Amino acid sequence: MQFNVQSSKFGNIVLTVATFLLFSTIVLTRSLLALTDTDIEFYQKVIAEMPLGERIASWAERFVGVPYDPDPAGEYVTRKVIVEDERVDCMYLSFRTVELALSHTPEEAVQVALDKRFVHKGTVSSGIVTNYCDRFQYGEDMLDSGKWGVEITANVGPLSTITGSRGRERVPMVSKEALIRKMREPSVLGLRSGDFIFFVKIPDKRVYGEIVGHIGIIKVDGKDIYLIHAGGEKNKGGSVKKVLFSNYVRAMPFAGIRVSRFLSP
Repeated sequence: MQFNVQSSKFGNIVLTVATFLLFSTIVLTRSLLALTDTDIEFYQKVIAEMPLGERIASWAERFVGVPYDPDPAGEYVTRKVIVEDERVDCMYLSFRTVELALSHTPEEAVQVALDKRFVHKGTVSSGIVTNYCDRFQYGEDMLDSGKWGVEITANVGPLSTITGSRGRERVPMVSKEALIRKMREPSVLGLRSGDFIFFVKIPDKRVYGEIVGHIGIIKVDGKDIYLIHAGGEKNKGGSVKKVLFSNYVRAMPFAGIRVSRFLSP
C-alpha cells in the first residue's frame, strides 16, 4: 500500500512536469502569437499551486519576445479593451501578469483587471471599457494606491529621498548607487520572483510630471536575479526582455527604485 501511494505521488510529479513542458512547447512554437483563452486557462491550472510571486513571474516570462506597444496611450486604451496581448508596454505587462496570476480563468482575469488597472473601478459595456480615463497612468499612483502589493523598498536597501511631483514633495527610494553596492552580494537584496520594480526618474528627465519612468518584474532563478520588462520606446520598437537585474541597474538611466510585493491571500 505504501508503495502504491509513493508511486502515485511520483506519477503526479511526472504528469505535472510533462504538462508544464507541453505548455512550454506550445508557447515556443507559437512564438509571439497571443495565447487563446483555452491556452491561458490550461496554464493557470498548471501553475495554480505555485506561490503567487512565482505565478506572476511565470506569466511575465510567457511575454518575453512579444513586441513593444508603439501606441503612446497603449493599444488596449485606444481600442478600449482589456486583453491586447499582441503588443505590450511596461504598464500593460504589469497589469496583465497580475491579472492572470490572481485568477483561475480568463474571465476571472478580466474581473481582476477592472480592479487593478483603475484608481476606482473599471466598467465594461458590450466588451468595451467605458472609463479608461480612471485608469492608473502613473506608476507611483499604482504603488501608492495599495492595490499593487506591499511596498518593500526599505527591505531592499538603504532609503534616500528624491524630489517628487504632482503633490509629492519627496519620494523614498533606493538610489542606483546604493543598489549597485548591495548587488555585490545579490542574496542580501531579498528580492523574490514576482516583485515589482518601479524605476524612479531623475527630476530633470521628467516630461509629464511622472516620478516612475518604467516598471519591471523580478524572476529569481537559483542565484541569478532577472528583470523581465517591456524594453522599448513609443513609435521606435522594442520587445519584452529578460535580462540580469544587475546588468540592467548598472546601465539604467534612472535615479533609483521602489519595490512592491504581492502577498498570497
